Amino acid sequence: MAPPRAQRTMLVVAGDAPPTAGGGARFAAPPPERDHTQDLPDEILSLVFASLTPTDRNACSLTCARWKEVDASTRHRLSLDARAALGYAAQGIFARFTAVSKLALRCARGSGTDSLSDDGARQVAAALPSARLARLKLRGLRQLSDDGLASLAGATPVIRKLSVASCSFGPKAFVAVLRSCPLLEDLSVKRLRGLPDTAGATTAITEEILFPPASSLRSVCLKDLYSALCFVPLVASSPNLRSLKILRCSGSWDLPLEVIAARVPGLVELHLEKLQVGDRGLSAVSACANLEVLFLVKTPECTDAGIISVAEKCHKLRKLHIDGWRTNRIGDHGLMAVARGCPDLQELVLIGVNPTVQSLRMLGEHCRSLERLALCGCETVGDPEIICLAERCAALKKLCIKGCPVSDRGMWALNGGCPSLVKVKLKRCRGVSYECIENLKVVRGGSFSISLDIVLERDAGGAIENGGQEAGQVQITELTDQMAAMDLPTNATNAQSSAQASSRMRSVMSALRRRFGNPPAL
Repeated sequence: MAPPRAQRTMLVVAGDAPPTAGGGARFAAPPPERDHTQDLPDEILSLVFASLTPTDRNACSLTCARWKEVDASTRHRLSLDARAALGYAAQGIFARFTAVSKLALRCARGSGTDSLSDDGARQVAAALPSARLARLKLRGLRQLSDDGLASLAGATPVIRKLSVASCSFGPKAFVAVLRSCPLLEDLSVKRLRGLPDTAGATTAITEEILFPPASSLRSVCLKDLYSALCFVPLVASSPNLRSLKILRCSGSWDLPLEVIAARVPGLVELHLEKLQVGDRGLSAVSACANLEVLFLVKTPECTDAGIISVAEKCHKLRKLHIDGWRTNRIGDHGLMAVARGCPDLQELVLIGVNPTVQSLRMLGEHCRSLERLALCGCETVGDPEIICLAERCAALKKLCIKGCPVSDRGMWALNGGCPSLVKVKLKRCRGVSYECIENLKVVRGGSFSISLDIVLERDAGGAIENGGQEAGQVQITELTDQMAAMDLPTNATNAQSSAQASSRMRSVMSALRRRFGNPPAL
């Protein structure tokens, strides 16, 4: 029996016809004699791998033994599926990836009891590269208790950033974190499930949980916590804290802010979003004389009085974001105080706040460094206000206007004003025409950029004027046309498809009735 013929590998050049049985014209390049990627040094390969997405990098690591070794020895970020079995595989994983400095342990929402437990956490902790790991992120570990977090913290003594979210341990677990991680600088806590109901009991919390001093902590973020007041003692025990973010947390925050401001006077950045905080809390914040960034987002109890107290003492303020939530409690008086007390202001964002020419003129005259200004949903900002900005704000570089009653007259004032202006964004401004925008582009020229969301504005304006009915009729008509264009089967062989199409049509009509009421007669 004759030995089998050796198979030849042919490379067909793109655009040429593939080989055919009839022996047509074709071009087949011979296989390369050697792999030229082997000439690349490991340093170049590592740079290439660093520019890839995690999925592509995983695929490249399986190409050959050399690529696998280079990837393993230079991979600094590692994200693992933190299920119960991870504890058994941790030793082999970290023996392969020896350069990991940023680790994420994630578990999907539907994993239930299959997430990493305390026993698995101890196994992972025993395998961690404790001398190099600088960042640790935990997501969805619902089976992990205080003891499990303490095990992980004990194995990461040089960690500098810790982020936890959707986990089941409580605030006491962070006592062990602060004791085991003396270099911790950044702490983020979101959506914890193990927090007790202690709203308003700040004194009791301080006596119950004694957090050790965290002199290295620079940034703390508390988000979506039912009882974030548990962490007030932790924040107060961080004398060198520079950034504090409290977002969508329950409880009254006036008294806690007084405690924090008294013990952490060096705050530079403060974010307060959807909190029960009023002028008393802002007055306490004013004790932080080095405050440079302040975000007040949907805090309806804050008024001009609180803004005035901050402006009178926080003279280093550079960024101020205020979302008044259309409560009309913050207006000209507070903004004029900001103009007088904060001459270094560079960025001002006003959402749902109604300033007039009076306050905008003072801002332009006193805040000579104002470079970025956003006016969103400001009912009092019209042509006179824009003309005032064009005349007074010489340093303004970026301007954003959304949902304000301005017209071509006000926008044309930018033709000769704001000499430093390079970017303007307009949205939901019905009085501004596209012709005005084009003329501004031509006149200013250079690197000047301006955009107008005019199509969406017309649709949104019609919906607002007609109480949403017009938009509803348009959507109903569009969906009706789509249904009429369906290719519905007419014979018995496609009965199943017809039933599915009819079911989809019934679902669409039910959704329309729930959203807009009964559709009009066609």
